Amino acid sequence: IGSSQCTQPYSASLLNISGMSYGALSKNATLALNRGARLGNFYHNTGEGGVSPWHLKPGGDVVWNVGTGYFGCRNKETGKFCPDNFRAMATKDQIKMIEIKLSQGAKPGHGGILPASKLTAEIAEIRGVKMGADVHSPPRHTAFSTPTEMLQFAAQLRELSGGKPVGIKLCIGYPVEFAAIVRAMVDTGIRLDFITVDGGEGGTGAAPQAFSNHVGAPLREGLTLVHDMLVGANLRQEVSVICSGRIISAFDMVRAFALGADVCNSARAMMLALGCIQALKCDTNRCPTGITTQDESLMQGLVPREKSYYVQNFHERTMESAMELVGAAGFDDPGKFPRRAICRRVSSEKSMRLDELYPVVQPGALFTPGAAPAKLEQTYVAGAEQTA
Repeated sequence: IGSSQCTQPYSASLLNISGMSYGALSKNATLALNRGARLGNFYHNTGEGGVSPWHLKPGGDVVWNVGTGYFGCRNKETGKFCPDNFRAMATKDQIKMIEIKLSQGAKPGHGGILPASKLTAEIAEIRGVKMGADVHSPPRHTAFSTPTEMLQFAAQLRELSGGKPVGIKLCIGYPVEFAAIVRAMVDTGIRLDFITVDGGEGGTGAAPQAFSNHVGAPLREGLTLVHDMLVGANLRQEVSVICSGRIISAFDMVRAFALGADVCNSARAMMLALGCIQALKCDTNRCPTGITTQDESLMQGLVPREKSYYVQNFHERTMESAMELVGAAGFDDPGKFPRRAICRRVSSEKSMRLDELYPVVQPGALFTPGAAPAKLEQTYVAGAEQTA
């Protein structure tokens, strides 16, 4: 993962741990996940809560998710982005990539909150916030407000980190807004190194049910749009595509590869590997399995060293199963797995191949009128009005 503007590209596993913050998760859960990542040679995304000592102690690869609260890289007085604080953390060897979070599938456009009941002195220090109050992640960034400014911010982070891959995470809402980001890359020449597409299926213990269930494009639609528009704009060879959003099984991975993903992230499945029983008490600090609590008495039941092997084993077995599916279909590389190899039932009497539902776009097609699917071309053209 890394464009021509990246001097420290990163070789990622095809399956990794999606963003879950320390604070939302317990110390023991974070330790177990990162140790599992080290044992299995895959990465661990921090979530927007910032990089904690428990992400670093086991030695696993870390992707730093920088959200709207700029936790770990904020000015403690103003809450705004602080370049010096960012550089101090981003240049650590264990930090492999930087992910700017625009939105997530569980609550696009909503922001987030860590209840004061789960805020410890340690978490407050890590995030750079004050004790005694709920910790808010605003719905939008303050470091930029347009696609062009966002790309300039990404370029700044890449420079401050010493040339590491920098990308964005988003759940697709209005397709024209993503088109504006693509057009901004074309117009400015600034490249993102990767884009993480989160599906509306994505879950969290910290979102209103209406948002979790009904807001944001499903992964299939969002992933297809991102891949196809990057291909049509001749950017796909530079920009890697990562996906998340209820990626649990080997088939979920293979279908994502067929639709255009290079890499998959999973949060839900990794939590189940840790022992999550879906008690739905994530926001109460009373999680009975010790995963989403800061209560030491509840945390004791989660032994990081023991549970890390569960995480490693889930990763290993799921990867093996995914490669078996790829091989059974007649391919030797998941990157070659085509849309035509998967069918989807669209009614009780009819099924269609994915390439019939989502026609394959040729490289550069958006620069030739009529060469790309009409809807994709119209969306790309409309994106020009929002790039400034």
